[in-house]
Amino acid sequence: MNWIESFVLGVLQGLTEFLPVSSSGHLELGKYFLGIEGQYNLTFTIVVHGATVLSIIVVFWKDILLLIKELIKFEYNDGTKFVLKILISIIPVMILGLFFRDHVENLFTGRAKLVGAMLLVTALLLIVAQYSKQTRNTISYGHALFIGVAQAFAVIPGISRSGATIATGLMLGNNKEEVAKFSFLMVLIPIIGANILDLTGRNQSYGDSIGTLPILIGFLSAFVVGLLACKWMVNLVKRGKLIYFALYCLVIGLVALIF
Repeated sequence: MNWIESFVLGVLQGLTEFLPVSSSGHLELGKYFLGIEGQYNLTFTIVVHGATVLSIIVVFWKDILLLIKELIKFEYNDGTKFVLKILISIIPVMILGLFFRDHVENLFTGRAKLVGAMLLVTALLLIVAQYSKQTRNTISYGHALFIGVAQAFAVIPGISRSGATIATGLMLGNNKEEVAKFSFLMVLIPIIGANILDLTGRNQSYGDSIGTLPILIGFLSAFVVGLLACKWMVNLVKRGKLIYFALYCLVIGLVALIF
């Protein structure tokens, strides 16, 4: 992987991590069309995901700081409730990561047809969510678990994580702004945990085969573009503009299946 390819994939990751079009699916399609193969692909994927986590922290730093202040009060307040819901939401993906990690890794092997089919599923979720009515101002503990299950399914390339979690939250009748914030903050712990496992586990040697410069360029491009895309997506969810992304996923999914 050269620095140009890492830049392209970093931009792709930063843009599609927050837009409901599946970042993992676009990364796999990007690698497929660029002809990038090899086991180290998973390491690069996790590195650029880490970059987008950093962009989430930058965008939501006020909310995160407020949650920390609420937690250190050691009271059962709104901040504590929100954090508990986040912890509940990560249970499904944590189980998946701990007990089925090898199976998950096998999905990231250039399966363009799988990505195409799952992009069609993402399109369907977004279409249904577009016309769902919002009747709740806060996310319940039960809804947090359902949203977490949606996030677990999003490990499949082509299923958009933000699309699946936001769509699930909206279909359950939750407030658009609350769902958007919850969707982006709930991913922090799983991706940080995945990065730690990758850096301390069996995949750490693969980073050397890519090279330091491509990894650094991929990280920086994913962070900068992710920062812009995250702010954009929050505004789009508030305005309920998901149907356009549904049409995009539909077209790209069909292209991936055909070609």
